[in-house]
Amino acid sequence: MKTQSIWLRSAVLLACLTGVVWPLYGQTARKPISVGAYYYDGWGGKNPKADDPNEPWARTAPRQVTKRMLNEFADREPVWGWRNDSQAIMERQIDLAADNGIEFFLFCWYWRDANGSFNPEKVASLPQHESMQRYLKAKNKNRIKFGLLIANHQGAEIVGTENWQKATEHWMQYFNDPQYVKVDSKPLVVVFNAKGIENADLVGMQEVAQKSGLTGLTIAGCGNTAGKNFTVTTHYNVVPGYSAGSQEHAYSELADAQRSKWQGSAQQPYIPTVIVGWDKRPWEDASGNGKGGAKQGWYYTGRTPEQFKKFLNDAVSWMDAHPEQTPKERMVLIYAWNELGEGGYLVPTKADPTGSYLKVVREVASEQRK
Repeated sequence: MKTQSIWLRSAVLLACLTGVVWPLYGQTARKPISVGAYYYDGWGGKNPKADDPNEPWARTAPRQVTKRMLNEFADREPVWGWRNDSQAIMERQIDLAADNGIEFFLFCWYWRDANGSFNPEKVASLPQHESMQRYLKAKNKNRIKFGLLIANHQGAEIVGTENWQKATEHWMQYFNDPQYVKVDSKPLVVVFNAKGIENADLVGMQEVAQKSGLTGLTIAGCGNTAGKNFTVTTHYNVVPGYSAGSQEHAYSELADAQRSKWQGSAQQPYIPTVIVGWDKRPWEDASGNGKGGAKQGWYYTGRTPEQFKKFLNDAVSWMDAHPEQTPKERMVLIYAWNELGEGGYLVPTKADPTGSYLKVVREVASEQRK
C-alpha cells in the first residue's frame, strides 16, 4: 500500500508538471458528449389564413400552425403558447436548453432568391430568421452556442459556386461570433439536401473562409452524400414512409432507421442524429392528395422517455465503439428542439409540461460528465 501511495503521488506530480492526464488503475478518460438540437423558426409572424373570414382560428395563429394542429393536436402546444416570437421566450428557451444539457442550437437558414442570385434585403426580412436574430440579441446568449443548418431545399435552393461563395461571405458575420459552434476548430455548417451542392461549391466555400482569415470550415452534408467531398456527414432526420400513405408505425422502427445510418470513416466522420419523434399529420391534407397540405405518410407512435434515453445512449455507445468514425467533439444532433408540426420536439408542451424528453438529455449528458 505504501509503494502504491508513493507511485500515485508521483503520477499526480508528473501530470501536474507535464499537463498530461494519465488513466489510473486501468480507467480511461472519456470526453463528454456535445449535444445540439435543430431549431425550426415557424412559430411567429402572420398565418397565411389570418385574413380569411371563414378561418377565425387563424387570426392570431403563427405562420405554421394549422387548423388540424389546434383541433386534433392541441397537446403539442408549448407551455408558453404556440407563439415564440418574443425576446423573453427566446431567452427562456436558451435557459431551458442550457439547464438540460443542450450545448447549441442549429438554426435553419434560407437563401433568397431560390435558384437565383443573392438578395440580402429579402434574406434579412425573412421571418424564418427572426429566432436566430433574437438569440443573437439575448442577454443570456453565452449560455449556449449556435450554428447554421442551410435549408437548401424547395424555395431556398442555392445554385452555382458564385452563389455559395456569396452565401459564405454573408455567413462570416456568424462564423466570427465567439458563440458559433466549431468542429476541429472550424465553424460547423450543416447543408440540408446534400444533392443540391457540388464539390466545386464546397471548394468555393472553403476559399472564401480562408480568404476571410479562417483556417477553413467544417461542412456537414445531410442525407445522400455519395461522391461529395464534405468534411463530415450527418442527417436532419431519417423517415421511412415520408409520403407513402397514412400508416401507424412504432417509434422503435423510427429509431432503428436512424441507427442504420450511423457510419463514417476517418476521412469523412459522421455525426450521429437522434430523432425525438415523427408525426406530420398536423400538416397533412386529410384527403391524402397533397392539395393544401403535405401528402400523407407514416407516423410513429408509442415513444416513451425510456425508449428515447436508450436511443440517445446508443448514439453515445456507437461513438465509444467507433471513435475513428466520428469527430473528436463527440457530437450528437437531435431532431429537434421544436419541430411541432412534424412531431419531433424537446420543448415542454401541454401534454408534457415538465419536458420529460428534455430531462432525458440532461440525464445522459450529466452521466457522460461523471
